[in-house]
Amino acid sequence: MRTVLHADMDAFYAAIEQRDDPALRGRPVVVGGASERGVVAAASYEARIYGIHSAMPSVEARRRCPEAIFVRGDMAKYRRESRRIFEIFQRYSPRVEGLSLDEAFLDLTGSEKLLGPAENAAKQLRAEVRAATQLAVSVGVAPVKMVAKIASDLAKPDGLLIVEAERVQDFLEPLPVGRIWGVGPVAQKRLAQLGIRSIGQLARTPDAPLRQALGSWGPQAARLARGDDTREVESYREAKSYGEENTFPDDVSDRARLVAASRAHAEAVARRLRRDRVRGRRVTLKLKLARRLGGGRYPLLSRSLSLPTATDDGRVIADVARELLKRAELGEAVRLLGVAVSQLEHTDSEQLALLPSEQEDSRRKDLNRVVDAIQDRFGTRALERSVVSVEQQGLSLQIKRGEED
Repeated sequence: MRTVLHADMDAFYAAIEQRDDPALRGRPVVVGGASERGVVAAASYEARIYGIHSAMPSVEARRRCPEAIFVRGDMAKYRRESRRIFEIFQRYSPRVEGLSLDEAFLDLTGSEKLLGPAENAAKQLRAEVRAATQLAVSVGVAPVKMVAKIASDLAKPDGLLIVEAERVQDFLEPLPVGRIWGVGPVAQKRLAQLGIRSIGQLARTPDAPLRQALGSWGPQAARLARGDDTREVESYREAKSYGEENTFPDDVSDRARLVAASRAHAEAVARRLRRDRVRGRRVTLKLKLARRLGGGRYPLLSRSLSLPTATDDGRVIADVARELLKRAELGEAVRLLGVAVSQLEHTDSEQLALLPSEQEDSRRKDLNRVVDAIQDRFGTRALERSVVSVEQQGLSLQIKRGEED
């Protein structure tokens, strides 16, 4: 029988700000951009009372709580704290699956001889995190990943909930179906049409009507509802792509500004690729148009181009992004722009090109190494090759590989 622990930091960004500034303690704190285009990255529990939550537009958060204190946030500081916390997690298991900067699964299977019962290990982990960071972490322990995650959610704030194998069915029975991974608002509506609102009801429903309502996902959701989750804790997941994006503070029609933003993103992506010693063959440009579709949605355009040779050079990526922008033939303003590189390969397995090319220019490689060394020592803003530094309107909990302080 497996033992899975899910650890989730409580209001991570907001809690760090309250820890570091006593004036913020006990106050409704919102971390994120305060502009009209800003997005809530984290909200303290004092702010959550007003219904404020992550991914909410900052304008709506301010409407709900005019007294809210907005803090722009400091990603470098949050990443440092995340690394400290994950170092603690790794003392308890060699199999740690990071879902974000503040959340992870730990496989404790077979660790009883070293750590004692799972409950003791969970209590000790929570105490270590608090002692090292003065931050609270909520923990759920169960035989499978889904149940462990639900348990940690229900343990918040600053709690511990253990679900033994024999209690899984009783634990899941009364919970709403929306607690299951992948059962979003659309799926919930379709299940409600079948009279299914609780996980227990879903677990008892035959496959045929579920397949008709949700396709192949229906029977899978029912298996999860029965506690049948075979997913392992993956200690390392290879990155499939590296990307950067931003929402502009105002709608942008000026092509030069769009090109400058794509160049800034290209350089940031390239820097992360080089740090991880990988290159990519496919460049993708993402554009979210300013025209509203209703329901908070906007038209999304994506253009991609594959290169003959994999690259980690920001100039090459920027040149491709500029060409993709041209191909998009925009006739309206842009709200968001992103650049990503995929089809990755490790540099230590690369094959030498038969002929020299601009992409493989040794002088560019030397320049990139020098720039990386300067930025690693003095920070990314110490030397910027792009004309514009792109302002991020929102902070992300995503683990970005190849990113340093």
